[in-house]
Amino acid sequence: MLPFFLKLFTNAKPPPGDEELLRLYRETGELEHLGELFQRHSRMVYLVCLKYLKDEEESKDATMQLFEHIAKVLPQHQVTNFKSWLHSAARNHCLMLLRAGRKMPAIPWEDTSHLFMENTEPMHLTEAEQVEKTEQVLHQALQELPPEQRQCVELFYLQQKSYKEISTLTGCDLNKVKSYIQNGKRNLKLYMEKHHAPR
Repeated sequence: MLPFFLKLFTNAKPPPGDEELLRLYRETGELEHLGELFQRHSRMVYLVCLKYLKDEEESKDATMQLFEHIAKVLPQHQVTNFKSWLHSAARNHCLMLLRAGRKMPAIPWEDTSHLFMENTEPMHLTEAEQVEKTEQVLHQALQELPPEQRQCVELFYLQQKSYKEISTLTGCDLNKVKSYIQNGKRNLKLYMEKHHAPR
């Protein structure tokens, strides 16, 4: 009886292929079709994100964000090989996150934070240009800081060093390090406000 019982399940209808799920999503707009399709390749997406972002939690977040992105942009693209297209989309998404500076600890100036793609909307060309401009202005702002401030700010925010580690590396007193970072952060904010008008 057992082989016959198992046979009931082996005769089940095979799941639809990638092309069929893609067609169903295009025709109906139902997220369950795209969800099933994405789920099949979600591990690949996660591993691509991990390769570029080097952080498990950030890679998980990026994988979820990518699903929301493609739900919006997929209808605008002619996709013949979904897996290959998704691999490229994941790579580009990670590169965009890295380019926007999200892989690095954020320097907390509120007025320019909206330029770093905090939402899950697809990044349009104008937004990409804004990110590039912000990146350029930030680089210039760092160059304008006094040497001690620039060194401490880069060590603290970009290399994630502690106050104590920075003090050891630079030979500066701990209180001096804190002062350089605070003043450097304030000067960066003022420079960004002056050279990068809010959207």
